[in-house]
Amino acid sequence: MMMEIKTYVVQEGHSDKIVQGFSEPGAVEKAPGFVDLSVLVQKPRKGEEEVVVMIRWESKEAWKQWELSDVHLAGHRQAREEETPEWYISGKTGHYELKAKKEPNPS
Repeated sequence: MMMEIKTYVVQEGHSDKIVQGFSEPGAVEKAPGFVDLSVLVQKPRKGEEEVVVMIRWESKEAWKQWELSDVHLAGHRQAREEETPEWYISGKTGHYELKAKKEPNPS
């Protein structure tokens, strides 16, 4: 399993815009190998909010297929044509392979 983690820092009061964007139906849910997507918001501090988006994939290969898909590339081309909102501070993306996992022990 592979996880893509996107972290966005925005001005306080604007995290809902990131949450909404990732909550709306999109093409990623239909991508082969897509497992799930979670959006987390950290409690505001110092006038900023941090939003973390975790996207899980069955494999690195499934993620690569999505990254190279026409629909994904078209979305990024469209985003490059838009101006960066004044409330956006920074963002980063990381890719991680699942190496260990714990589940509840019913006993």
